[in-house]
Amino acid sequence: MKILVTGVRGQLGYDVVNECQKRGYDAIGVDVEEMDITTPEAVDRVITATEPDAVIHCAAWTAVDAAEDPENAATVRAVNAGGTQNIATVCRELNCKLVYISTDYVFDGQGTKPWEPDEKDYRPLNVYGQTKLEGELAVANTVEKYFIVRIAWVFGVNGKNFIKTMLNVGKTHDTIRVVNDQIGTPTYTYDLARLLVDMAESEKYGYYHATNEGGYISWYDFACEIFRQAGYPTKVIPVTTVEYGLSKAKRPFNSRLDKRKLVENGFTPLPDWKDALKRYLKEIGY
Repeated sequence: MKILVTGVRGQLGYDVVNECQKRGYDAIGVDVEEMDITTPEAVDRVITATEPDAVIHCAAWTAVDAAEDPENAATVRAVNAGGTQNIATVCRELNCKLVYISTDYVFDGQGTKPWEPDEKDYRPLNVYGQTKLEGELAVANTVEKYFIVRIAWVFGVNGKNFIKTMLNVGKTHDTIRVVNDQIGTPTYTYDLARLLVDMAESEKYGYYHATNEGGYISWYDFACEIFRQAGYPTKVIPVTTVEYGLSKAKRPFNSRLDKRKLVENGFTPLPDWKDALKRYLKEIGY
């Protein structure tokens, strides 16, 4: 099996290529230097030359607050929506599978009920969520063999994430404030990569939600567990999103994602998030 992976220098793309190689697949990882997804000609040239059985599309603009800056708006949309459309168009022409990574940010984050994969009442709160939704629609309206996989609170060895931020802050601060009114579940890219390749091997197309198991938590809960496992004495003070301030982009309060569809379609869920955190800390040397 030959799989082309976009965003190979990011947290997820890095792990997806490694997972493909572990299974003996021909994995071709590309980033902007090898294939600028905002340029239709480049996308057509690279994917056509590669002739993959599947494309796992991990590349995206993920700087949520920077996406709110007016000077970045066109670029964010060109990457998340236009770039995805370019990839989908070529996948349709080649009749290859497309796995698109989306986000809890496509929803408005209201209420407490977990969002179901086939929920269509989107109403994203920010530019990042809106452009990722446009990417979803580009995939669903262009190709037949697609997986749209929404994830949340991502962490991996290759890049910036909440865990690395907490560890760095914990080295220099006795006390930190973390929001306790945004609820969701973390996603370890190492675990997610395994699931995405499982999907690429199958023909069980559609919308899915995938985060680690272990129940829904707040960012405050996550921070407390990070410091506990890392052995840091840092005290974490819970605050509301309003009290915390700082962010340009609105964040969803309810990022609970219903993942039952994974099991219903025969996929193995991701392990418990506390176990994922333990393995991740070991991976990065803690």
